[in-house]
Amino acid sequence: MTFVLFKHGRLYGDWASKGDSIVVQHGRIQAIGYARELELQLSGKEYETVDWEGANVLPGLTDAHMHLSMHGMKLAMLDFTSATSKDEMLAMLRKRVSVTPPGEWILGLNWNENAFIPVEIPNIAELDAITDQHPVYLTRTCFHTFLANSEAFRRAGIHENTPNPASGAYGRDIEGRLNGLIYEEASFAFTSVQPEPDYSAKKDTIRRACLDALRLGLTAAHTEDLRFLGSVETMQRIYKELREEGLAFRTHQLIYHPFMEEVKAQELRAGTGNEWFKIGAIKMFADGAIGGRTALLSEPYSDAPHTCGMAIQPQPELNQMVAAARAAGFPVAVHAIGDGAAHMILTAMEAHGLTEESGLPDRLIHGQVLRADLVKRMVKLPLIADIQPRFVASDFPWVLDRVGKERTEYLYAWKKLLQAGIPCAGGSDAPIEPLNPFLGIHAAVTRAKPEEMHEGYLPAEKLDVHEAIHLFTMGSAVAAGEADERGTIAEGKAADFTVIDRDVSESHQALLDVKVRMTVVNGQVAYRS
Repeated sequence: MTFVLFKHGRLYGDWASKGDSIVVQHGRIQAIGYARELELQLSGKEYETVDWEGANVLPGLTDAHMHLSMHGMKLAMLDFTSATSKDEMLAMLRKRVSVTPPGEWILGLNWNENAFIPVEIPNIAELDAITDQHPVYLTRTCFHTFLANSEAFRRAGIHENTPNPASGAYGRDIEGRLNGLIYEEASFAFTSVQPEPDYSAKKDTIRRACLDALRLGLTAAHTEDLRFLGSVETMQRIYKELREEGLAFRTHQLIYHPFMEEVKAQELRAGTGNEWFKIGAIKMFADGAIGGRTALLSEPYSDAPHTCGMAIQPQPELNQMVAAARAAGFPVAVHAIGDGAAHMILTAMEAHGLTEESGLPDRLIHGQVLRADLVKRMVKLPLIADIQPRFVASDFPWVLDRVGKERTEYLYAWKKLLQAGIPCAGGSDAPIEPLNPFLGIHAAVTRAKPEEMHEGYLPAEKLDVHEAIHLFTMGSAVAAGEADERGTIAEGKAADFTVIDRDVSESHQALLDVKVRMTVVNGQVAYRS
């Protein structure tokens, strides 16, 4: 059977007034029209019918920046997302300790002291009081700051006299004693001594994440998983096997820069792959996160004037990393939250231009604190802004204390980027933020938390709902070099659809209440509620 007729849907975009049904063949949209006329065209041919029953049909949503491996881990780990106080966080940890055999690691994630009342972070003594029989390692919501107990420090070989690494730090109290906090690449000492999951566990983690993404209406994700999977060969094998087992989910793989030599040895290039799995840009970090004050600002933090944040590497080294990626035929995708970090990576990109051979644009990831001069430089480069609208809901209003009122003009300035003509792709950065794409769209449109009713934080930067949907459809397609393949509902394009129960353009509340009825990938029903 080569044809599938999807019928009786409310199509999004230009085809809304021209039909309610779509004929798909070999994963491609062959015809769009009304059900009756398409059924006549298919007369005498064998075909399958899928009735959308009046549901709303969006182009397949794609998360342009997330971590499938970490999201899969989150689904199985101690998750502090719901914690509203330090005491609640510690109570959750205490409960996990009670059911964990002594000696085993306890791993948790998504604690956020800015969501706590009062704003307090547990210290090493409080963790030790709960357990000295388990190493405890807890990841902040930003994934740039961590918290551990004394047993974890002991296993990592870190003591009070251990010097900070070049690109990280161990938190200390006013007397110089370890307080349990760990910043940036200082975390490597802890992750290196944690048990390595076997191949089966890694594969299960990726499968779990992909199935959850499909449940939420995502047809594809741009992801970076090598820090978890450990090798390019393992990454390729897992996704190949999952596809052979019937999992219908597309991935665009960013390559963490320490794995670039392995990619080169396998003669892989940006764009290598197929319709289900493709190699993307080389992923790098220029700075940290605002929450832990490790994002690199050009001027000191307003609430901590002793620091401007942290550059992960000096400018000459960043330049060399970009040059190496260029020599291997790759664009780069660089985490740069602060304006100081954005200046550094733009300088490196300007020094080592992107050739057409790469086939894909560079990415400036996050770009939460920018300046007018930086935006002008971005316009001149073949790059996209890889943004995460949901950060607005999580970071405001406390981020205003961090950066100060004088830096708000280009703070999470998605509207200004679009108006400047810079292509923008939308993602969640899950598991740092919820994977649900409609929460990201809601944040882009309202500039507020779901429970808040006000004009929005920096309301001039609000997007309309169609601009916000564009981030997760055509914006993501442009980032992957697939604008001719995906991003809109059109004849000849891939049959990727996110089918939902309501018109999300009718109200902001609709974005919060929406239910996914069906996720179709390459003409295959990959999820049905």
